[in-house]
Amino acid sequence: PPTSPTPPPHRDRPSNGSGTTATPDRPPPIKPASRQQSSGVDAQLHRSKRQEDSKIKMLLLGAGESGKSTVFKQMRLLYGAERTDEDLRMYGVVVRSNTIVAIRKLCSLLRNLELEEELEREEEGVKEAYDDLMAYLVDKTAFRTAAQDDPAVVARRKKDWVGQSPRAGLAANNDAKQFLAHHESIRILWQSNTMKQVWAKRSAVNIIDSHKEYLNDIPRISSPEFKPTTQDVLIARSRTTQVVMEKYRIDGIDFEMYDVGGQRSERRKWIDCFDGVTAVIFVAAISEYDQKMAEAKRTNRLVDALELFRSV
Repeated sequence: PPTSPTPPPHRDRPSNGSGTTATPDRPPPIKPASRQQSSGVDAQLHRSKRQEDSKIKMLLLGAGESGKSTVFKQMRLLYGAERTDEDLRMYGVVVRSNTIVAIRKLCSLLRNLELEEELEREEEGVKEAYDDLMAYLVDKTAFRTAAQDDPAVVARRKKDWVGQSPRAGLAANNDAKQFLAHHESIRILWQSNTMKQVWAKRSAVNIIDSHKEYLNDIPRISSPEFKPTTQDVLIARSRTTQVVMEKYRIDGIDFEMYDVGGQRSERRKWIDCFDGVTAVIFVAAISEYDQKMAEAKRTNRLVDALELFRSV
């Protein structure tokens, strides 16, 4: 007679540790602790998404030197954290550097306007101050002054509150040193009648109008006790070369504001900032109606701003 097949040997099915046996057709039940942990993660993700959706993201756009960073700094002044001493030292270097950049452009413009003979009819010391600045700042035919090695000057520099700031950059720190070495010549030349004529033509060399405040206050800025004021910080010009973000909380609402560089070489970075943006604030400087771009000498700055706005 045919024999019946031998049944397979009995194998213990794996237990899931909860007292029940898992089968291939039925997954093991989720432990209560794992379910609670998963629910916690889901709730956290939901809260994070709700906070992100309620956040207002603002993007500052505009051409270079249009005032975007000034608006950015004003927002921090109104709603953000106070400036640290490290921040203020950085701006102190920038203020002195901005003053050097302005007087360097004015000296070059004075020569281009052929007004050097007018300096001969000025008070004593004006022509000497102009020659000093031209030699050290514009033509750079001289590289060191005797005053820089004077022990009193060296001691004063050591007591200077601003000092040097790596955050300001090498060029700005070098300009700040030049300012301390030649601040008296800058003061004398700026107060001359000839320089008033040159200032009226400042649009030819794209000098920032507000930096007149620095030129009017040379003794304070050159003082070892100089500490930048809020106004000094607001009008300080430092080129933006990366995307900068600040967070604020206004009336219970979270804000994020982004500042970007406005020069043509920086505009390719803008596209990365549009994701999730709530509003775009486009800044244009109407005072630039008679100025040319630094990147394109034949292009009017205000015309460039209008074309940029249309493209945005």
